[in-house]
Amino acid sequence: MKRRVMLGALIAPAFVRAQDSRPKITHGVQSGDPAADSALIWTRADRPSRMLIEVASDEGFMRPLQRVRGPHMLEGSDFTASHVLTGLPAGADLYYRVTLESLREGRALSEPMIGHLRTAPAVARNVRFLWSGDMVGAGYGINPDLGGIKIFSQMLSRQPDFFLHSGDTIYADQPLPASWQPPEGPIWRNLTTEAKSKPAETLEDFRGCYQYNLLDDNVRAFNAQIPQVWQWDDHEVMNNWSPGKDLKADARYKEKSIDLIAARASQAFREYAPMRRNPVETARVYRKIAYGPLLDVFLLDMRSYRAANSHNRQEEEGPQTEFLGAEQRSWLKRELKASRAAWKVIASDMPIGILVSDGKDTQGRPMFEAVANGPGTVMGREFEIADLLRFMKREKIRDTVWLTADIHYTAAHRYDPSRAQFTDFDPFWEFVSGPLNAGTGGPGQTDNTFGIEVVYAKTPEKGKSNLPPTSGLQFFGEVEIDSKTRGLTVTLRDLSGERLFTKQLTKTTV
Repeated sequence: MKRRVMLGALIAPAFVRAQDSRPKITHGVQSGDPAADSALIWTRADRPSRMLIEVASDEGFMRPLQRVRGPHMLEGSDFTASHVLTGLPAGADLYYRVTLESLREGRALSEPMIGHLRTAPAVARNVRFLWSGDMVGAGYGINPDLGGIKIFSQMLSRQPDFFLHSGDTIYADQPLPASWQPPEGPIWRNLTTEAKSKPAETLEDFRGCYQYNLLDDNVRAFNAQIPQVWQWDDHEVMNNWSPGKDLKADARYKEKSIDLIAARASQAFREYAPMRRNPVETARVYRKIAYGPLLDVFLLDMRSYRAANSHNRQEEEGPQTEFLGAEQRSWLKRELKASRAAWKVIASDMPIGILVSDGKDTQGRPMFEAVANGPGTVMGREFEIADLLRFMKREKIRDTVWLTADIHYTAAHRYDPSRAQFTDFDPFWEFVSGPLNAGTGGPGQTDNTFGIEVVYAKTPEKGKSNLPPTSGLQFFGEVEIDSKTRGLTVTLRDLSGERLFTKQLTKTTV
């Protein structure tokens, strides 16, 4: 049964005050990282406030399950706040109502805003979730002529259990002009803000990039109804960033320390992402989402622990080949081995077997941004992936699927040792989707180290690149798990929701 969509439903405040004395919810509400008994709630205020939350199983809140006095919302967090609701019923459609209480105006209350979430199931039931990435990039922002970022309206119509945002949640390094001429189509007009007028450097700049995306009605409607699971990639900081990136010759940046810029970007990401905080490592992005007996999602961070980008063809594993890092790899192996879920989805912010270049090094050798480094045996960052795939084969960790974005087109990749230079692994599938609202490109050049086969790809015609969303080449993916057959189906869809490609996978282990 489809639920009735409600965005920003307003309930009369407990007592009436002058409008300017009440706090306001500035950028909607969102939920994130759902579990069987808990979920995170996020919002932002326009002034120092306290977050108040009610939870109910009915839209009218006639029988509230909880009332929570949540965290304070202060300048240090840009007036954002999130709170993890616990003790929730499993597998339930729940409604939450957020109200702000002023910390200055005699506890004046904001107008409430209502959202919806669905908790993870405790027993096997059908599961549907979506994924995509790459948001407001390459000059394509919120176009009021087109009704904003329409793909979110299409995704909302699919009524998923949750949405996996695969990274590039913002394009902090790419300003938005008021209007410009794309390679094809009419003049593109953007809603503009001060924060999106230049590459982000300061903490306020990065915060403004997240605020910009939340100006879109379609995005806020989606956020209020569908729980989200976020990871990050490079454009939350800048294109192809890694430790050691040299900004000395980049006139766009007054601040030349990549570490300082990345630290500011990380703080803004944590303030605006509907993501649970790790109690030990507060900046940690990698984590597991346990979504009932049929699904575990393992979110990777291919950005925070890597060594500097290089030619990536080192013949021995060492400090220069770090990508996931030793601690994250150990965590992933441990969690994969312990998982009893029917399907194990590995959420990667970049594909394994597609070349992503990053200029040339001082010796004139091509440098690479992701794992792939060209045809041939295992070298560079490929050592970590080879180690992981070998471990999964040895421990009989099967029924895994890799999901990713980053490359601005949609594709289905099959990795097979019979086609590979490195052969000590079991075959697996990797599916790519995106962009959500950015220039479309591709296809990418493949690397045969792990035996990639491009089974399907939808890209612009040869010779065309950075096409606008009006070209229709914006994509999201859908994953469905059947509770009876325990089979998993992946469908790649476009901006209109059209089914482009479907692959049904049968569970191989009991």
